[in-house]
Amino acid sequence: MSATLNSARTRAALRTSARVSCELLLVLAMSAVALWLLGRMWSVVWPLVIGLLLTTLTWPLTRFLRRHGWRPALAASTVTVLFLLVASGVVALIAVPVASQSGELTDGVIEGIQKLREWAAGPPLNISDDQISDAFDTAVARAQEGLGSMVTAVVTGVGTVVNGLITAVLALFLMFFFLKDGPRFLPWLARQLPGRLATDVPTVAARSWDTLGAFVRSQAAVGLLDAVLIGLGLWILGVPLVLPLAVLTFVSAFVPIIGALFAGFVAVLIALVSNGLTDALIVLAIIVVVQQLEGNVFQPMIQSRGLGLHAAVVLLAVTLGGSLAGIVGSLLAVPVAALIAVVWNYVREQLGDPPPGPGSEESPAGAAVPS
Repeated sequence: MSATLNSARTRAALRTSARVSCELLLVLAMSAVALWLLGRMWSVVWPLVIGLLLTTLTWPLTRFLRRHGWRPALAASTVTVLFLLVASGVVALIAVPVASQSGELTDGVIEGIQKLREWAAGPPLNISDDQISDAFDTAVARAQEGLGSMVTAVVTGVGTVVNGLITAVLALFLMFFFLKDGPRFLPWLARQLPGRLATDVPTVAARSWDTLGAFVRSQAAVGLLDAVLIGLGLWILGVPLVLPLAVLTFVSAFVPIIGALFAGFVAVLIALVSNGLTDALIVLAIIVVVQQLEGNVFQPMIQSRGLGLHAAVVLLAVTLGGSLAGIVGSLLAVPVAALIAVVWNYVREQLGDPPPGPGSEESPAGAAVPS
């Protein structure tokens, strides 16, 4: 005989489900409002995020100088200038060798185009020069028809570059002020907050800062690993500009997806122009293998250890961030997931039962009994 439902328990379960559903809806509504406000303030939030990430990268040197008697303003100014010099040196390390070999690269590109035309003219394609000329004229005509959209795209690109420069300048100024006044921020914040928030918020902020530092260090380790492996493959194949390409690979590792694609495209193009199609295909295979190892093995493993997240969580966070917000979402997915984990762990610590004292042990019923 089947058991009958208890009406009182059924009503209680339905009331509990309704209450929990309403609370979840309120949480989701507040999250949507917070994300909307974040989007409206993105022009300020994005430089702030970049400034914080740069600060985590340069803070160890600043802390070293301050511990050895340097005044905060002098230490922050010195580190900021050193950072600008290093960034300029990286750009020069990439640009100068490329400029010195630009003539050879240009000749190689022309020769590669000529070889491509000769290959297309032979079997099995048998494309004649007249057909190539007709295709070129058609492309020029379509480009002239779409001149308006091309101008719009150029203007949009110029606007993007200008916004990027403004963001970079703001991030550098914010980095300077964070390096100079950062240690005074948490005590000031504790004085502004009432009651228990004066303890909880600074504690979570300090843990979040440590987590951001671990993220930047792990990203740098992944970029260095990519640069070494890809640079070693280029050196073995005899591809020119190995050092600039390795530096470009390291720098581009901080920009997910687009950075790897851009660095890989440049490496394959130079290999094609200088060494031929076979070496270019080998370089492409090396880059694909290294990027797959990075995205699916190295990066989840290194970041999971540094951030306290499981490798699967890191991989899923990057995938979700990229699907929701593109490149920026991929860049911020892992640190955001780590910060959420920091907040969640702190809330669990505060809401959990205190551990039993050293002189007592838990009985099976949960009551403390003397030892």
